[in-house]
Amino acid sequence: MRENKNALIKINDLNKKFSNGHVVLKNICLEIFEGDVVCILGLSGSGKSTFLRCLNLLERPSSGEIFFEGKNILSEKINIDLIRRKIGMVFQNFNLFPHLTVLENLILAPKKIYKKNDLELKKEAGELLKKIGLGKKINSYPSVLSGGEKQRIAIVRALMMHPDIMLFDEPTSALDPTMVGEVLKVMFELAKEKMTMMIVTHEIGFAKKVANRVLFLDDGNLICDESPEKFFNEQEDIKIKRFLNCMTYK
Repeated sequence: MRENKNALIKINDLNKKFSNGHVVLKNICLEIFEGDVVCILGLSGSGKSTFLRCLNLLERPSSGEIFFEGKNILSEKINIDLIRRKIGMVFQNFNLFPHLTVLENLILAPKKIYKKNDLELKKEAGELLKKIGLGKKINSYPSVLSGGEKQRIAIVRALMMHPDIMLFDEPTSALDPTMVGEVLKVMFELAKEKMTMMIVTHEIGFAKKVANRVLFLDDGNLICDESPEKFFNEQEDIKIKRFLNCMTYK
């Protein structure tokens, strides 16, 4: 807990059980504060992606509470579409519309939802693309872009909605290793700009450098929430030690 500061997200006793009876998340309690950069680590199948997807109800929790900016998003009175406007999501796969140009992909949602005019949106999109080194790709189609370029554009697409938090679900896992760095660089810059982020990742070196908190999930349990310094340098948990010993990081 942080004194005199309200949590952006507060999670109480979050559980997720799939229809086949498999319990993926078990009694997770957590608070995320504005400006936090939280990296979520764990073995495959530990519940990391499901946890992230529960935060904007892409997966519906079986029980528990999720408060976003003080509102219980599991309440029947909540319009989840309004909440999702404030929660940017970047997936493993880029999900760009192949029949639309980069610009059209970027302005589609804010134009429809916020009713902004094309000129204003084009200017904003152009500025963001230049910022990530893709200004010349504004009229290109996704088919001519590399995986790294597509993922950077997917990040910009989320930013065009001016979210209060960004969720990243293993954003580099589908990329060729040569393209990982260009995506991580964009995320580094967002962290420097104090964007609140939750990141499921296997990029351990990135987590060490960018996170102010590291979570570790094991079989659906949140067993660790620590600073990166303590997590990587003073680790005593046997399961986490084994995990780190299997990973290569700098």
